[in-house]
Formats: sequence, C-alpha cells, structure tokens
Amino acid sequence: MTASDPLNVKKKLKVGKSQVSYYSLKDLAKQKGFKNVDKLPFSIKILLEAALRQVDGFQVSAKDVKYIAGWKKKPSTDSEIPFKPARVVMQDFTGVPAVVDLAVMRDAMVDRLGGDPAAINPMLDVDLVIDHSVQIDYYGNNAALKKNTALEFERNQERYEFLKWGAQTFANFRVVPPSTGIVHQVNLEYLAPVVQTKIIEGEVVAYPDSLVGTDSHTTMINGLGVLGWGVGGIEAEAALLDQPLYMLLPEVVGFKLTGKLPEGATATDLVLHVTQILRKHGVVGKFVEFFGAGLSNLSLPDRATIANMAPEYGATCGFFPVDKETLDYLRRTNRPKGTIALVEAYCKAQGLYRTDKTPDPQFSAVLKLDLGKVRPSLSGPKRPHDRFDLKDAKTNFATAMQGFAGDANRRQKVDVTIDRKKTTLGDGSIVIAAITSCTNTSNPSVLMAAGLLAKKAVAKGLTVPPYVKTSLAPGSRVVTRYLEKAGLQTDLDKLGFNVVGYGCTTCIGNSGPLKPEISEAIQKNDLVAAAVLSGNRNFEGRIHADVKANYLASPPLVVAYALAGTMDIDLLKQPLGFDKKGQAVYLKDLWPSQKEIQAAVAKAISVKMYAEEYGAVFKGDATWRKIPTAKSELYRWEEKSTYIRKPPYFDDLTAVSGKIQSISGMRCLAHFGDSVTTDHISPAGNISKTSPAAKWLMERGVQPLDFNSYGSRRGNHEVMMRGTFANIRIKNK
Repeated sequence: MTASDPLNVKKKLKVGKSQVSYYSLKDLAKQKGFKNVDKLPFSIKILLEAALRQVDGFQVSAKDVKYIAGWKKKPSTDSEIPFKPARVVMQDFTGVPAVVDLAVMRDAMVDRLGGDPAAINPMLDVDLVIDHSVQIDYYGNNAALKKNTALEFERNQERYEFLKWGAQTFANFRVVPPSTGIVHQVNLEYLAPVVQTKIIEGEVVAYPDSLVGTDSHTTMINGLGVLGWGVGGIEAEAALLDQPLYMLLPEVVGFKLTGKLPEGATATDLVLHVTQILRKHGVVGKFVEFFGAGLSNLSLPDRATIANMAPEYGATCGFFPVDKETLDYLRRTNRPKGTIALVEAYCKAQGLYRTDKTPDPQFSAVLKLDLGKVRPSLSGPKRPHDRFDLKDAKTNFATAMQGFAGDANRRQKVDVTIDRKKTTLGDGSIVIAAITSCTNTSNPSVLMAAGLLAKKAVAKGLTVPPYVKTSLAPGSRVVTRYLEKAGLQTDLDKLGFNVVGYGCTTCIGNSGPLKPEISEAIQKNDLVAAAVLSGNRNFEGRIHADVKANYLASPPLVVAYALAGTMDIDLLKQPLGFDKKGQAVYLKDLWPSQKEIQAAVAKAISVKMYAEEYGAVFKGDATWRKIPTAKSELYRWEEKSTYIRKPPYFDDLTAVSGKIQSISGMRCLAHFGDSVTTDHISPAGNISKTSPAAKWLMERGVQPLDFNSYGSRRGNHEVMMRGTFANIRIKNK
C-alpha cells in the first residue's frame, strides 16, 4: 500500500480533534469519465475505493480504477479486477493449514534458499478464532460445558500448541483462544472496526474495513457494512501476503425491503424466505445488496443473520450499507468513541452512509420483499433453500418419507430403553435439537424468544423426550451473560438446553455421538431420524451419520420441536404436550410476543457485558495459558504427529524459477450432480471407520474413539488427501 495519489483525489477529513487523509469518491465523480460513481451500489464503491487507494501501476492500475468506476449492470466476463482487502480472518479448521504453509515456507527460506525465516510473515492483519474444535460429547446438564471443553483441549493439544507458537512467532497474527465464541460473532462484536486507519508515509489514511476469510460464512460481517466473503486457503494466503485477489467485476442484485416483520415472525424466518427467493433468482458469483426503508426496521443482528447465509443463497455476499443502526450497534458493543465518530464522518464524506432518503443505486436486477409477508418457516430436509411454512411441516415430512423410505405413509416404531426408562423411537423422531451456529446465536431477539418459550413450557410442566439430544452453543460469552441476567438460562437448562460450548458445533457436524441404544435402533430398523437446528446448513450426512432428515428453524422453534419430539406433527393444530393437569399445551400458548422479547432484550443486555467479555479476549482461560510453546523462529515438526505434519510442497524449491510447463493429460477424477458443496469435496465432520483416512490413522495407532474430525486434522496433508470426496452421501458418476 502506498500513499500515492495519481488521480488527485486525496483529501483531509476532520474527526473530532484529529485529522485523517482519505481518497474521495465524490472528488473522483467530478472528473471526466467518472460521472457514474454516485450511482454505484455501495458494495461496488468499496471495491472502487480499494483500487483507488492502492494504485501502484503494477498490481493495481489507473485502468482498473476506471473499469470499476464504469460498472455496468452486466459487467464484462473477460476482464478481472484486483481486490486487496484490509485484513483476513480465519477459524481453526481452515486456518491451521494456512499457518502450516507459513511455517513450512519459513523452513524452505532457511533450508532451500539460505535466507532469513523472519522474512515470512503475514503482511495484513490476520485474526484466527479457535471455534470449530468443540464437540458435544456431553449435554443436558450443567457439567456439559466443562467436560466438553476439557475433552476439546485433550483432543487438540497438538493443534493448540502449534497455533500458540504461530501467535507468538508471526507478525500481524493474533489467535483468539478456544471457548470464546464463533469467529463470525467475535468479528461482528469485537474485531471489525468498519473503517480502518493506517499510517502510510507519515500520514494517517482512513479507508473502509474489508476482508476475506477462510470460512464461507465470513459474509456475516456484511451486516455491519463491512465488505467480505469466504475464500479458499490459497486465496487467503495470497491476501495475507498482500497479493491482490483477482475476480470478475460482479453483477449486483438489489434486494428491496419494505414494511416490518409481523407478530410471530423471526429473523430466522426472514432469512429462510430471502434464501429461497435468491436461490430461485440465481445469484451465484454475484453480490446482493439490500436497500429500502425496511432496513430501518431491522436490527443489526437481524441484518447479520441475513448476511450470514449468503453461501446458502449462492451469492458472494449480502451487503448492508452503514447507517444509524450500524452506529448504534457499535455503541452497544462497546466500540471506542473515536472509532464510532470516524465511521460516521468517513462514511458520510464518502457517500457510503444510508438513510431512508438515500436515492436507490443502480443494480443489475431488483428483487422485493415486504417484511410483513414473512411467515414462520423451516427449511429441509436436505437443503437450506427448501423453505416451507410451519403450517406445512407435517406434509413436508410425509413427502420426505417418500424420498427416504419410498413410502410417504411409513411410520415404523420401536421400543428403546434409555437410562432405564422405556420410550418409543420411530420415523420422524427428533434425536438432535440444537440451538447452534453463527447464523442465529448472534441474534439476541431469537435467543430471548427461545428462553421465553422455555420458561413458559417449564411453568406448564412440559419436558423433552429422553431420546432428544438437546444443546445450546452460544456464539459468544455475552449470550450467556444476557440469558442469565434475563433469568432464562435456568429454564433452558431444565429442558436440556444447557450450554455445551462456545463455538461451531452441530452445524459443522460436531454434534457428537448419540446414545448407543438410539444409534443401534436407528441403524437396525433403518429409521428416518430427524434433527432440528438453528444453523445454516442441513446437507445429508453433515449433522450426524444416523440422521437423514435435517431441518433449519429459529431457536424458539428448535425448543418447540424438542418438546414435541417428532417432525410428524402440525404444531399449529396439535399439542406439544400436556400440562400438570393433563390439559393440552399448544405452540400458541408458549410463543412469546414481540413486546415480551423486546422488553427482555432491553432489560438484559448492557455495554458493560461486551467490555468485560472482550477486555482480555486474546489471553484465554487458565488451560490455554498453560499450553507450552517453544520460542523459535522455525516450528519443530514431530514426525509421529497425526495432526500437524510438515508437507512436502517446498522440498524441491530452488532460488531460480524453472520454465513454466503446460499441464496436459489430465483426467476427470469425479463427476457429480447438483447441490455438491465444499462439504462434499472436503468434509469437516466425522471420519468414517471404513474410510482411507481412518485406515491411515489406525495404522499409526489412532483408535476410532480418537479420530476427532476431518476439520481438526486439516494440518495433516496425509489425512486431507484421503478425506477428499469422503462425504458418506456423495455419488461419483
């Protein structure tokens, strides 16, 4: 990054008593050939500013600036643009391989080139949040969190030693320790400044925060007005080494929101509607940008919920411009006053601040949704965009039975003894009910709704059937603070929704084992068991190998279905259970009003909670602080390690680059149908006992109980190679 100004648009901006420099889009718009700038989508303006500020005549040229500024509804598919984001975020599953690459680059610098290992460092700020390693082995009691956390550290000791080494060795690299929260919520609540500053050639330059991340749901940060999306490891490594990412200038689909959500509808219901609409329209490779007066009726967490599921609706990102609610959220989450003042002043000066009177930008296409028409919904049983109304859930399950069992009317039932008590398990029985994932655990309104519903259910004496594995995995520790202050965690606990860990659990496949007698009954009788989760992904084989029918729903609906214990029910007409007097209890008897939810949120959440929980976020707990790390510029590889292994990528590296050879003789390894995701290509969840990866591990003395997951072993190229295309449901044509 240089402080050059070839297009003569650098200006000074006063913020309080300070002054910053910035590259003015409004001044650029006054120049010949740039008249269209004012009408550009906000998201394209951010791409434009990044190019304008970083013109160096080599990686980014004045020609690139002109091309982005001349954005059209149907951009050329022949020309790529360079994008250099402000920072990179990672989670531990996908971040560990990147750190392995940096470590082996240091070895190559010394062994192959005779250079200084300290020359290998991230050049951008990189934050890695350890959030994907906790699994739900224990649940349904107050000891679950402590026991799951202890197991997490036991299983991942090698990985955590490695990451701790990286944090103290590499410049510009920070690690958020385990049991803090989900990467996207930590990013939303703490890491993202919205507007960055950097001293360049002696002057303070302000510019929009932007990022790429090694998790597909990095897109959540777009709810805060920060442009970012998920990329592969190679792209993330290029970005952190200050290389531009080359991409086609995208089409931008405008999504106009009007009205406000009706009584009974949640942000989860809204995002399932949005996902269905955008999937139907087709937005792969495109940006989606939300606009319209309806934005003023959505809280920042509601926007983040929608932005989170951009991968599910197929877009590169789902962007919300900065506005008053953004500033209010920064205040609520204890961001420094100077940061908030800079965000407001900078965005207004740059034309990046939205109000209800802001003229609509030009878009490639426009879709519309009246928030007042959003209905309580679920999605499933296999895909996030297969939304249906709650009233149609029983019919949907019958259709699913046709697909899974070849008979819409089949309802097999078997008696099972669980904890010395007899119960009945059958087709449609919900064996996993999880309030999980970054999508919803960042949103106080839906979590409070779940707690209020639980409170009313407990008061009526309702209980959850013994075969339902219940769990609550908050996106940050702040969630626990406000649920406890509202007096709702106790009621969630009574229904089995005790906190099991802070991180990505069921949604990534870290749902942990079912009780042996339940797994045995499902497998022996070929039952179509179900899971209901407040996550963003429900592909076959992802949640649990024994569960075929997986449904996405809001946190309060997860609690409601846990009480019912089955998907073969119409919650609007049939009772969830019976109270102490034997009277039927219906969903309408338990569902909290928006007034109740808003009152609970207003009463329970404070700025102080964010200040206290993020005050020492990088220190970690006592267990993390005790992890030993060797202070060395080079990592000390362990030949026997099955988690972190030195890859052979640089074994033949020479100082003189050889002639680039043509690639020929390639053949197709795999031919798949529709709806194949990265999840099928490179699974993160369970390692099957019969897989090539399992064979390799067992040959080295690792027993199935200690396999952990594919994601946890991504620092080992031997497991990664053998795990490719290892999803249990994938079919290679």
